[in-house]
Amino acid sequence: MKSWIIYKKSANEVKPESYEINRFKEAAAVESIDLRILKPEQFDLIVTRDDRKSVIVDGKSMELPDFILPRMGAGTTYFALAVIRHLEKLGVYSVNNAKAIDDVKDKLYTHQILAQNGLPVPKTMLAKYPVDSGLVEQQIGFPLIVKTLSGSQGSGIYLIEKKAQFVDLMDFIHASKGDATNIILQEFVKKSKGRDLRVFVIGGRAVACMERIAKQGDYKANFSRGGEIRNFKITRDIQWLATETSRILDLDVAGIDLLFDGRHFKICEANSSPGFEGIEKCCEIDVPKEIFKFIRVRFNLFEE
Repeated sequence: MKSWIIYKKSANEVKPESYEINRFKEAAAVESIDLRILKPEQFDLIVTRDDRKSVIVDGKSMELPDFILPRMGAGTTYFALAVIRHLEKLGVYSVNNAKAIDDVKDKLYTHQILAQNGLPVPKTMLAKYPVDSGLVEQQIGFPLIVKTLSGSQGSGIYLIEKKAQFVDLMDFIHASKGDATNIILQEFVKKSKGRDLRVFVIGGRAVACMERIAKQGDYKANFSRGGEIRNFKITRDIQWLATETSRILDLDVAGIDLLFDGRHFKICEANSSPGFEGIEKCCEIDVPKEIFKFIRVRFNLFEE
């Protein structure tokens, strides 16, 4: 079988530290999958009703793969989405699909979808300028979290302790000609300060869960920022929240982040291209193998 990973770098640009890409390459070799790594800029999109069995890559016609694995997540550009959509229209299965990737890129829209479906999310507000700090204090309260609409690995997230600090930040963004409408304000879930859960979902199953604990003095619990990680038991609540979030957002593969809220949890965000170095280290799971297994079972592309 043939598969392409759509990534920000081409095959000869992938570095040894690109953990997930290299793990997919290893697993593909074991599973006898012909895997290529391509970046969106290598494609030329030709829309025609005639030849629908190939696309142009590096200036040459290339036969379509059986499936693609987009691995750009929140960094997925319009052109990358166009490539994924084009391949989908030609009948190529994408894990995940372009619409789901585009939806979860926008953190506000993600929370709107989840709240509409009755799932627990932190109270969230879209920022605008001029800022009404009194309304923010009334509706969200301090401390609060300021987030960019799109970001990953803990980037673009700020803890604001006091009202004056918040006003200063909004003024700074406006003075530097930043766009306040690309920022959301979110309830700070105090009981989850410095810790959260990452649940890995594949094909509607929560296959692994880890707790992430921030470094001393930090409030961001991302493994990529040096946080501590450990295996965490998947309870019924965790299983349901993670799989229901993935189902509603139409994600076949997802990293669902949950915040501790007393005896319950709130959904922090969903990731369409989750990293899995940490979860493989502490949860005894082979993530690429599980993804390829899901594709075999769901689409009968491989023989057992």
